[in-house]
Amino acid sequence: MPIRYILKQLLLPPGVLLLLLLVAWWLRKRFPRLAASCFVLGLGGLWLMSLPVTVQWSARLLEREPALSEAQWAGLAQRVDAIVVLGAGREQADSTWGGDQPSSLALERLRYAARLAKASGLPLLVSGGLHYGQPPSEAALMAQVLLRDYGVTVRWQEGLSRTTWENATHSAALLRNDEVARVLLVTQAWHMPRARWCFEQVGFQVLPAPLGFLGVANARPAGGWLPEGKALWQSGQLLHEALGLLAYPLFYGRTANRD
Repeated sequence: MPIRYILKQLLLPPGVLLLLLLVAWWLRKRFPRLAASCFVLGLGGLWLMSLPVTVQWSARLLEREPALSEAQWAGLAQRVDAIVVLGAGREQADSTWGGDQPSSLALERLRYAARLAKASGLPLLVSGGLHYGQPPSEAALMAQVLLRDYGVTVRWQEGLSRTTWENATHSAALLRNDEVARVLLVTQAWHMPRARWCFEQVGFQVLPAPLGFLGVANARPAGGWLPEGKALWQSGQLLHEALGLLAYPLFYGRTANRD
């Protein structure tokens, strides 16, 4: 298991919040005030992140691009050269389907991309590498779903990438051979700012096609002030995305400038 994965789980919520609770228990006798602070931070952080209203407010800071209207779909071929769909992980050994399948987030993207492709006639690229380090690639799984479930054939499969930055760089290597310069980028609305930045850094003109907005009215009882497990997971996704949006220009900005 990669060290990067282990550190990520420990340093990001809920891992770091659970560590604070563990530290609070360990320090409770020798340093009671410090232990109390760790306990409040850990428990308070878990509570805040589990609130749907926290998800709603946080997502609005990231979801900057508006959704495409259905009236725009038919004219997309005049604005872009291809549709790019980013992978979002995979689920292993699903017995219903007889093997690995794209994650639920990836399936959302594929459904939307299929509609856009049928409405516009644009060619498709799917991007995603070897999740868990084992074949098939996310791109191969996505191409299978698009063909079998939606009758849409994928023109390009980018099956090497492990990060959003690599989605962009490896996709560029494929698309430049066919003189593709303008792309319609399909991913979740909260992931779009970082994804768009990556594709623009490698030279593409990007038209965003966001989906899966979280910064909308949550329609939960008590206005979203009651904790739920789904909100905890969503809050973790949003925090990861916010940190990535800050870190990517530091790690990859110079690389892009050299290129």
